[in-house]
Amino acid sequence: MNRPNEIPVFFASDDNYIPCLAVAIHSLEKNASKKNNYKLIILHSGMSEKGKQEIKEFEQENIKIDFKDISNIENDLKDDLALRLRDYYSSTIYYRIFIGSLFPEYHKAVYIDSDVVLLDDIANLYNTDLEGNIIGAIPDGVVHDSKKLQDYVEVNDGVENKKYFNSGVLVIDLDKFRETRVEERFVRILTKYNCDTIAPDQDYLNILCKDKVKYLPLSWDKMPDYCEHLDEKDLHLIHYNMFRKPWHYRDVEYSDIFWKYAKETKYYDELKKELESYTDEQRKKDAKGGENMVIMAENIMKSNQKFTDIKENM
Repeated sequence: MNRPNEIPVFFASDDNYIPCLAVAIHSLEKNASKKNNYKLIILHSGMSEKGKQEIKEFEQENIKIDFKDISNIENDLKDDLALRLRDYYSSTIYYRIFIGSLFPEYHKAVYIDSDVVLLDDIANLYNTDLEGNIIGAIPDGVVHDSKKLQDYVEVNDGVENKKYFNSGVLVIDLDKFRETRVEERFVRILTKYNCDTIAPDQDYLNILCKDKVKYLPLSWDKMPDYCEHLDEKDLHLIHYNMFRKPWHYRDVEYSDIFWKYAKETKYYDELKKELESYTDEQRKKDAKGGENMVIMAENIMKSNQKFTDIKENM
């Protein structure tokens, strides 16, 4: 049974990402209001009991944490989900698409990636009036700063580049999500066409929710290195998106905020050790990954099976 004023917040994670998930949850708790009840639900496919127990330690009187294993869905679609993944993605990126069917008891929810820190009460994001739209989201900063990626989202996805949103921070009207059959359409298009894409779940969500998006302020999904700088006092959520994570690079914008929260968890030393051990070779691979993403975008635009080529079957 849902508690009064319960705010459902979804994450997707695996054992490898537990330290970062822990920092995200800790930052959420530090900024949560005692007036609300929060239900944090971790979507996973086989997280260890040890990992679950470590995350469960963050529970408080008004913050409860549950886990949902969606291995059955992942196994049913395993080959199709994995086909277009790159070395910088795992299948966890798709999990948010299944929230509507997995949790029919909820009418609305927030989804956030695990590589974030919050500087505001997540309830303020949840309470956004979506004005009849399916989701609330923030235009993608990476696309904003790249002409080639702007071309990609318009040519491949048929979405105006300024309206292409990042799927790492979402407010979802789950009733409308179910009503418009977003999950069903996703599965059908994935299994029938499985178009190549540089951002698997994100491209699908942009296409399937097109013109049904409430655009939210950049301050709720501020990515370091992208778009204009915002002062800390104006930030609500920092999203350490793409390759340059503060636990891999020393010069990431807003990294001091990440480490402030990390230091208050038992994972601080582990994350610092990861920073110290991250090699120049790994950083070169990261840079190459970014370059390859742009090259891939250019190649997809030249293909004859883009999302815009099958739009009549959406």
